[in-house]
Amino acid sequence: MCARHIGFILLFTLLYSAVKISSKFEFTNIDCQSLDKSFADFEYCYLKSVNRSYKYLSAKAKLFKTPIKKVHAMLFKRYSGYKPFMFDVTLDVCRFLNNTKANALGSYFLEFLKPYSNLNHPCPFDHDLIVEKLDIRFVNHQVTKVLPFPEGAYLLETHWIAYDIDRAVVKVYGTLS
Repeated sequence: MCARHIGFILLFTLLYSAVKISSKFEFTNIDCQSLDKSFADFEYCYLKSVNRSYKYLSAKAKLFKTPIKKVHAMLFKRYSGYKPFMFDVTLDVCRFLNNTKANALGSYFLEFLKPYSNLNHPCPFDHDLIVEKLDIRFVNHQVTKVLPFPEGAYLLETHWIAYDIDRAVVKVYGTLS
């Protein structure tokens, strides 16, 4: 074999390896906290690892009073402690759900939940809020292909607000490597 062929094979192998390398998102923890147990409480909130490739997140918030009017969402990235990263936004839930195209960031995150929750209809929400078996493969696709994020450890913290009072806080931790 000539040096030119060997060079071509090495280049092809390097390019093939580079294409095969991909990012992977993993849930590391979830924390659901009701701040007003007379308003809402969590029936369950957990991560489950069925096997190496099938992992999911599930949560069910029982609403004793309605409505949840706003969601305040913040994304943090861990450097030396969690620091604000990319966004800190408050959405009027009913206004957003009546026109999901009006807020690109809200639409992006709604796409995470739509197939796995009962949040895919306009207001009012007069029932329990459920996210059931949010598949890690789906989340991985969203954060690596749809809107790629840099590698690192992340915290998505959401505050669920009714009558201008925080009623619940949900924190989802994950790593992208």
